[in-house]
Amino acid sequence: MFDSMNFSLLSVGIIVAAGTIFGFVVFFNNRQSATTKAFLFLSLITGLWGMVNYAACNVASISSAIFLTRAVMFLAVWQAYALFRFFYIFPRPTYNLPKTAGVPILIVCIVVSALTFTNFIFANIVNFIPNTPPTTVVGPLMPLFGLTAIGLVLSGLLVFFGRTIKTERQNRLPFIIIWTGGTITFFLIIVFSFIYPAWLNRSDFVPLGAIFTFPLITATGYAIVKHRLLNIRIIGTEFITLALALTILLEVLLTDTLPLIIFRFSLFILVLIFGVSLIKGTIKEVEQREKLQKLSGELQTANTRLKELDQQKTDFLSIASHQLRTPLSIFKGYIELLSDGAYGKIGVEPKRILHDFDINNEHLIKLVDEFLNVSRIEQGRIKWDFKPADIGQLIGEVVHELKEKATGKKMALVWHDNAEPMNVTMDREKIYHTLFNFVDNAVKYSDDDEVIVSLESKDGGVEVRIKDHGIGFDKIDEASFFTKFYRGQNTKNTNNVVGTGLGIYICKKFVEGHGGRVWAKSPGPGKGSEFGFWLPLVARPTKEQMVASQSKINVI
Repeated sequence: MFDSMNFSLLSVGIIVAAGTIFGFVVFFNNRQSATTKAFLFLSLITGLWGMVNYAACNVASISSAIFLTRAVMFLAVWQAYALFRFFYIFPRPTYNLPKTAGVPILIVCIVVSALTFTNFIFANIVNFIPNTPPTTVVGPLMPLFGLTAIGLVLSGLLVFFGRTIKTERQNRLPFIIIWTGGTITFFLIIVFSFIYPAWLNRSDFVPLGAIFTFPLITATGYAIVKHRLLNIRIIGTEFITLALALTILLEVLLTDTLPLIIFRFSLFILVLIFGVSLIKGTIKEVEQREKLQKLSGELQTANTRLKELDQQKTDFLSIASHQLRTPLSIFKGYIELLSDGAYGKIGVEPKRILHDFDINNEHLIKLVDEFLNVSRIEQGRIKWDFKPADIGQLIGEVVHELKEKATGKKMALVWHDNAEPMNVTMDREKIYHTLFNFVDNAVKYSDDDEVIVSLESKDGGVEVRIKDHGIGFDKIDEASFFTKFYRGQNTKNTNNVVGTGLGIYICKKFVEGHGGRVWAKSPGPGKGSEFGFWLPLVARPTKEQMVASQSKINVI
């Protein structure tokens, strides 16, 4: 029959095993941490104290009872020291007791623990009854023992309470839980191991001292798991592995046949090997996941900051461009008035200088217009005006305007107009801008050859291609051409050709605003290139574009 003695032993054994396993689990999660080392020390001393305390109350000889009782007192000193040390260090990873406090405390513990094996603290046992808690005769230095043990625990609790108060409110709950568990454990041990036996002269609860540590173990475990002071997945894996291994080892010790011993010991080794491998894999996976989470958080923060900077840049670009556009327009007006003789007749040389001035001023106006277009696109302030128009006629206008430039470079600008109109619902101004940019680039980056512009119906829309036999480009440029401020590697050695890298980026946004697509391809450097775009017959603007097109805001 399962009597109360067996139940007490089982209860004490479970608490001791759980506390010891938990101490190792916490330690293996961070072997370098002073806190995990302190907790392991506390769990080992507490477990050993609990087992020796139980054994001291259930021995058959007085000599064993005296020795084990003294061992209990010896371990009680170090248990108090371990508890004080844990409370003092937690949750710091490297902080330790300062030498001014740590060394004297350690010396006191060494001296008092040594005295526990003398008659100065514990003198003798009277009225000894086998397998029952002994009645002790204390020595003259028993108050020193009590003062040391109780003083260390109370000091640790007070230090921990002070740290709890100083901790930020949102991080305070795990401290409160652990402090409460430690206080309850201290209260139970004092009441049922000292006050209750002395007051009623009964020792019923003395053997169960290990059980009184349950509140501290439970509170610490709950705080760690609930508030993620350690990783729950790693803790669970390690705890289950160690518990399973210890269970099998216990079966080995209780087995009395050699074949079964060999079998269970082999199983114990296999469980250990598999468990260690599983723990290492879990730790590695968790570490990688934590690194990814950290990197993801850092990337998200950096991305948010980049968006803020990009928005600030866009706002600055918009303001600066508007401020530049006004004086340039004024310069253009005065140049025209001067050239037309509105302020008196001018000579040939001043007129040539005004012409050069006008060309450079026009270049600056186009540059500012590009910046304005970029800022409008990024701020969603582009106004759209979708109307049916003949795209073939639009191409003809662009070719006609650039014909003289191509002829000046001894190039042929080839465009065969379609016999019938090809109407497309589009924003005429923006598609004209795109066509002009693509054809102008083809002429700009080619010499002594031809540029061919073609138009055809395709996939329920129209496809425009501009082919040249110029400098071409490689795959790196092909992937990056339509990004902001990108200047192709193929243009670095091209003389007298300047640009911002915004032109075809703006073209791409204009075409995409119609629901179309753009492309650029080349067989390789020096082998020519093709730029083109496809538009649906009826533009498919987004909701944002429709709102912008209906806006009453006037944009210069």
